[in-house]
Amino acid sequence: MREKIDAIYSYAGRTQIPLGHSLPTRIGGFGGAEGLADFIRNQRITHVIDATHPFAAEMSRHAVEACGATAIPLVALERAPWIRADGDNWIEVADISAAVAALPEQRAHVFLAIGRQHIAPFATKAQHAYLLRFVDAPDGALPLPDASVIISRGPFTLQSDRELMRSHGIEWLVARNSGGSGARAKIDAARELGLPVIMIARPALPERPCVESVEAVLAWLGHDARLGA
Repeated sequence: MREKIDAIYSYAGRTQIPLGHSLPTRIGGFGGAEGLADFIRNQRITHVIDATHPFAAEMSRHAVEACGATAIPLVALERAPWIRADGDNWIEVADISAAVAALPEQRAHVFLAIGRQHIAPFATKAQHAYLLRFVDAPDGALPLPDASVIISRGPFTLQSDRELMRSHGIEWLVARNSGGSGARAKIDAARELGLPVIMIARPALPERPCVESVEAVLAWLGHDARLGA
């Protein structure tokens, strides 16, 4: 049996908590890097694992700063970004603003696969018909006048995303380069359908140790991931 590790699971609270773990859980922000440093001290944390989304830049920056202030080791569990493959028609952009600018002026059907937090800037291209896929239902009215919303949690399959794009007449895909396998199906489906993809690059983050698997995190903690189930 794998040795148990005392841990606290922290969520930002932007989506509903997924099921399937029994760790003590806290929800909400810490109050910046200083608040996180205070939490580390008060809870006697000895190791910090940054397993946030690759685009949760502020939290990752705060983790680096707080661990530096408390001299606590930090590792980031970060999935590798997607790499352009043969047949991909990517327009690579630096941020959300550049993604909005890259959309055509003429009306198009756009699959906006970037989550709930970043859709408002696309209201400046309100002529488009947008397809949005969220983990949770939106809290209120959307800033986009012509938008269809699908509530679904991944991982998604190539077949389902291909049929989704076909049924909605999608002509453009806007995505963040989140990497990993759970959300990759839309990228592969766009390639098969010959669609242009506006790919938003990851934000720049401070240098920190990074690994790409849970097994590597456990090895960093000093435990053998091959033991137990």
